[in-house]
Parts: sequence; C-alpha cells; structure tokens
Amino acid sequence: MKCCRPSMFGAGLLLVSLLALPVAAFDQPAVNLGFTSFMDGGPPAGPGFYFAEYIQYYTADELVDGPPFDPELDVWISLSQFIYQSDRPILFGGKWGLDVIVPVVSFDAVSLLDDNGTGVGDILVGPYLQWDPIMGANGPKFMHRVELQTIWPTGKYDDDKGLNPGNNHFSFNPYWAGTYFFTPKLTASWRVHYLWNDENDDTEVQPGQAVHCNFAASYELIPKKLRAGVNGYYLKQVTDSEVDGEEVSGREQVLGIGPGAMYSFSQNDHLFFNAYFETSVKNRPEGDRFQVRWVHHF
Repeated sequence: MKCCRPSMFGAGLLLVSLLALPVAAFDQPAVNLGFTSFMDGGPPAGPGFYFAEYIQYYTADELVDGPPFDPELDVWISLSQFIYQSDRPILFGGKWGLDVIVPVVSFDAVSLLDDNGTGVGDILVGPYLQWDPIMGANGPKFMHRVELQTIWPTGKYDDDKGLNPGNNHFSFNPYWAGTYFFTPKLTASWRVHYLWNDENDDTEVQPGQAVHCNFAASYELIPKKLRAGVNGYYLKQVTDSEVDGEEVSGREQVLGIGPGAMYSFSQNDHLFFNAYFETSVKNRPEGDRFQVRWVHHF
C-alpha cells in the first residue's frame, strides 16, 4: 500500500534524520524511515487518486557519537501525500503514477542547538511504475513498484540554526517496494532506497550517500479488516560526507523496530499505527518514533 499507498514517502518522506549540523556527522536529510510499512507493494484500491496523512512523533535524548551534551528533542512531523495511479502501462507492463509529499515539521528542542521552529519541509516528488499483482491459486502472490523519488530544497532553512525543517540541498532517493504473500493472511513488505545528496551551498557540506529500507511482516487477524505485525527501518551511510570538498569521518547508521497494525474501514480507507524503538545507532540521534497514518482512495 503505497505511502501512501503508502509511500514515501519517502517520505517515508520521510524519517527522519532530524539534525542538519554543519559538521562531519548528523547531516543526512529527512528521508522515509518508518513512514511506510504493511502492504507497501501496491495500491489498496487500484487506479485513481489517493490522499494520505501522516502524523509522526519523534523523541530523543541522546546524540550517539555526537557533541558532548544530551539534548531533549521532540519533533512532530506531518506529511500530506497526493498520489495519482493511472491504469495505463507504459514500460514492461508497469503503469505510471505520480507521488507528491508536502511535510510540515515542528521542533521542541532543549539543547545547545537553536531550532528554526515550525515550517514546511522539503517537498518530495516521484514519478513511478506500478505493476499489477502476480496472482496465485488463492489470490495475489507478489506486487511491486519502482519510484524515482526526488527531494527538493523548498523547506524553511536558516544556516545559523542547528535544527531546520528544510535541508537546503537536492537529494535523489529512488526506491523499489514490494509485498510477498506467503499465504493470503501472511505477508512481508519492504521498500529499499538509495540516497544521493547534493551539496548545501551555504555550509559547503555534502552528506554522504546512504542506503535505507523499511520492512514489515503482518498477519490478517480479522478478514479484510485488521492486520498486525512487526515493522522496522534501517539506514546506513556508505560514503563519507564532504566539507568544502574534503572527506570527513562519521558515517550514520540506525535500526528501528517495533509493533504495528493496519485497520481497513473499507477498500478505500485504511488506518495504520506504527511504533519504532531505535538501536545500533552511529553518528545521529537515538530515540523512539510513534506514527498514525490514514490512506484514502477517491
């Protein structure tokens, strides 16, 4: 169900790498960490227009491998996602679609870092191809999608602030998402991204490239109504960041995992609940995420 159905978001855009510090680490942009989960490989109700709203709360009180102080960081993230899924195949049977996500971020930080308050974040735009489900004897077996997601530097940004809704640089963040049905009730879903970042012209910092993914497994408890299971995300930076063209050490990493559920009011309306608790963290905040997401097909 793309992140919107679900998405990415992104994000799932988007998260969220929340610190945009002008230093070696803590510089990855806001991306889809945990915004999407169950049934991510295809739309819940076929072609048409979709709208999804995400509300995510992130809290952290530790900067792993970071400056020698402990922050009190609370962030509220709202993502409004607009999707059009066509019924027209254009390449290898894939049907084209367009995904647009508008984030709003609100910081409440008690630390040595000044935050830039509440504002619109960087807008995500992604054309994609969605393939029809591969069917088995008892229903769908596999469905998947490829999206060329882009993140544009449209968000609120001030290089004198340590915490900003926007990142002030372009990113290319394509992904492949899929859902596999072990049985009609038991499924596994994933979304695998590759992240390339341009340079922030104000700070001359170019964050390193990274891979990140969301993953989830669910079991249908109430037919066509309720699924529950485990969901998670993982990010690993694979190249060093650069400051003024020089490589610097401090690659980011995080694993988040926790429980989740999906309730379907009908084929056109779905509500998701997700929780994530972070571990295996390097060079970034370590905290917890809690999210509610509503998906509607018009």
